[in-house]
Amino acid sequence: MIMKRIASRLLSGPLGSIFSIWVVSAAAHDWPQWRGPDRTDVSKETGLLKQWPEGGPKRAWLYESAGAGYAGPSVVGAQLFTMGTRDESEILLALDANSGKELWAAKVGLVFAERRGDGPRSTPTVDGARVYAMGGRGDLICADVGDGRLLWRQSMRDLGGGTPNWGYTESVLVDGKHVICTPGGSRGAIAALDKTNGKLVWQSKEFTEAAHYASIIVAEPNGVRQYIQLTASYVAGVSAKDGKLLWKSAFPGRTAVIPTPIFHDGCAYVTAGYGAGSKLVKIGPDNQATDVYENKVMKNHHGGVVLVGEYLYGHSDGTGWLCQNFKTGEEVWSERRKLGKGAITCADGMLYCLDEADGTVALLEASPTGWQERGRFKLDPQTAIRSPQGRIWTHPVICNGRLYLRDQNLIYCYEIKGG
Repeated sequence: MIMKRIASRLLSGPLGSIFSIWVVSAAAHDWPQWRGPDRTDVSKETGLLKQWPEGGPKRAWLYESAGAGYAGPSVVGAQLFTMGTRDESEILLALDANSGKELWAAKVGLVFAERRGDGPRSTPTVDGARVYAMGGRGDLICADVGDGRLLWRQSMRDLGGGTPNWGYTESVLVDGKHVICTPGGSRGAIAALDKTNGKLVWQSKEFTEAAHYASIIVAEPNGVRQYIQLTASYVAGVSAKDGKLLWKSAFPGRTAVIPTPIFHDGCAYVTAGYGAGSKLVKIGPDNQATDVYENKVMKNHHGGVVLVGEYLYGHSDGTGWLCQNFKTGEEVWSERRKLGKGAITCADGMLYCLDEADGTVALLEASPTGWQERGRFKLDPQTAIRSPQGRIWTHPVICNGRLYLRDQNLIYCYEIKGG
């Protein structure tokens, strides 16, 4: 009841001066941000079910009031954070991860409206006592994890950015003392903000691409800490110290460039749909960028790609579910008949694949030998508020023995820990 009253006050007006202070510490298998602790979408959890029973794993709870949007969940400790809509606003939501009970809601900004579905597209980022959330219009807030109290607010527009056609979808990165985001534009595509107050620290003046839809990763090729981002025209790395452009490589993005880059063994891998394809760039000494390959094997739209061992897995437009050799770029296997296009995540050597059209979730081994399915089920119930042109686009998340899925206002939690 106390948390509900706080939530109501957060959405309706100024707060009083006394708040509880909660500090959320990330445990070994928590999922504090987009694509997990290291932004690879590969969980380090073990002991999960290797085979699902008929009808799929047991559902632990269902939350039905998230509103519209495609934001994913972040889970830290006993709290789940996501975004949605309520009362004509986009909101940051906190739920009890064990029961699905709402704890609080904080206003982010006005609802981003688009014919494929209104609302936020980003996943919140949790860092200790703070949680950061980006709205579809580029409103970025920092809130207290315990009660949703607003700590600061920043706008991508105020940083020179222009809202992309399908809204801001980036999930911001917290690295050290800074929040890293991509406003895009002539002042600098990438910006670092002081995570305690939201003030601008630097902006990448040499890299001025418009924002698209990918999220930044951090890497240290040759010991140089940098942020790697993908735009419509380039994959690039900028210095974590001051935003200086370290390298860039041309990329033939078209219409919408969405998947998060992958860094492994000194190389940056990127892919995009609309026929763009995939590319691997080797980052050598003195940040010399050299193309290893560029091809049309993987054309991932927005369901994401995971790297397991030396193999990439994801859905490729026109081909179906695909396994690609990371080092060579060659196709290892593909399967288009057994499951429709969708999103992917990985845990304990298993792939969790979601069909965006009908809500089927399939479990299969992450194996270069082919499609080896170990169970499936279909989300039920499904939302009544999704746009006819929208799909189930929120990516699956695995955290602390549970699988989290979302279809607009509905958030599902399933038990997937082995006995």
